[in-house]
Amino acid sequence: MPLIQVDTLDVTIRRRDGTPVQPVRGVSLCVDAGETLALVGESGCGKSLTCLAIAGLLPRRARAQGRVVMQDTDLLALPRRAARLRRRALIASVFQDATNALNPVRPIGWQVAEAIRLRRSVTRAEAGNEAVRLLGRVGLPEPERRAREYPHQFSGGMNQRAMIALAIAGRPHLLIADEATTALDVTIQAQILDLIADLQAELGMGMIFVTHDLGIVAQAADRAAVMYAGRIVETAPVTALFASPRHPYTRGLLQALPRVDHDGRPLSTIDGIVPPPDRMPPGCAFAPRCPRVGAGCDATIPVSQPLTEAPARSVACHRPVPLSEEV
Repeated sequence: MPLIQVDTLDVTIRRRDGTPVQPVRGVSLCVDAGETLALVGESGCGKSLTCLAIAGLLPRRARAQGRVVMQDTDLLALPRRAARLRRRALIASVFQDATNALNPVRPIGWQVAEAIRLRRSVTRAEAGNEAVRLLGRVGLPEPERRAREYPHQFSGGMNQRAMIALAIAGRPHLLIADEATTALDVTIQAQILDLIADLQAELGMGMIFVTHDLGIVAQAADRAAVMYAGRIVETAPVTALFASPRHPYTRGLLQALPRVDHDGRPLSTIDGIVPPPDRMPPGCAFAPRCPRVGAGCDATIPVSQPLTEAPARSVACHRPVPLSEEV
């Protein structure tokens, strides 16, 4: 059994005038213990909303439907309080802007200790000592002194490390890292990725890593799920995805990467933009931008199907890219 199984997840948001929009539609994915699944796509594809639905952090006017199963329990079917307690024990999140995600009026050590006390039966002193240990574990220098300081006294990279300490305080089974390294410079980004990988191996966590940076996907993920306009359009092991993308959108993303062997050539782009959730085209949402569009693409929504030559891969496309075509 996978660590988490998400089946046909929909997210519906009601606008202030009561009009419903559905930015996430029919998302299905799974993550095994110790595995990293990268959730990839342009801004506006629904990656963060998918993760917020899994973590139970959707805004008030949003509603999730479908199944999110962990330890034989559908979290979406539980009463609100029971689901919150269950998620608290199983899931933790690391967000992009840690400086704003942390409480500005509480010391870092207090915040980590509070997360520990919410999940374990320990005294304040024990939680404080464990908070200092965790801050040291994530690489903060002089953790006893840093525990008494506030987020505004930390750099961006240090705040991100503190956020990771907060996340692992409850020893979660699943870590959701939503653009966790985007705001950091390249050197700190590499340190954070190494830190997360070490902690993942130590604690046996599964991880969903949300990013639009395909370089990070190649470095940090085992599998990738490519998302477009609220749907998963392709899923594959990372090496296979980079070697032979089957969905035209995935191929377009990879072709847009700078390459050292294409010196002097203009960068490739994908014409157009992601359609807004209230103005989805009929049929395939990528059809207006797709170079392989053909009969039926603009009439029927493609269903994700496993590939006969590679059952571990799936693609939702009426006209997938042949294996013979190079990126």
